[in-house]
Amino acid sequence: MEELYSQLFCLLMFTITGIAIGILFDIFRILRKSFKTADIITYLQDILFWILAGLIVLFAIFRFNNGEIRSYLFVGIAIGILLYMLTMSKFIVKYCVKLIQWLTKIIAYPFQILGKFLGKVIIKPISLLAQKLKMILHKNRKSDIEPQK
Repeated sequence: MEELYSQLFCLLMFTITGIAIGILFDIFRILRKSFKTADIITYLQDILFWILAGLIVLFAIFRFNNGEIRSYLFVGIAIGILLYMLTMSKFIVKYCVKLIQWLTKIIAYPFQILGKFLGKVIIKPISLLAQKLKMILHKNRKSDIEPQK
């Protein structure tokens, strides 16, 4: 009977491990939906996901099952991933992406105001000065080219 409880405990722990892998997968999905990245970065993220997922599984195998690999461990992981993906994943991704977009707008707003201020106070006067200098130089060049009478 004790062996049955031990196996059920392992099944439960590996179901939780599957949920953790599902959450890790969603973290990468949220990052991809929130920020546009180059293809090479996407490939690196995929590799990083599989390395982290493998480490999570190895940790769970050694922590909860003394390093023994049994078929019910993978069944537990699959059940955990399916439970998470079918119940929570859709909502977590949706609301985390919205939260990141909202935070991005809030963080970007002071920089937009600063950019407008610097544009009016520094860039515009320098641009006007450059235009006036260009006109003065252009007039001087015309007077040098025209023959004197």
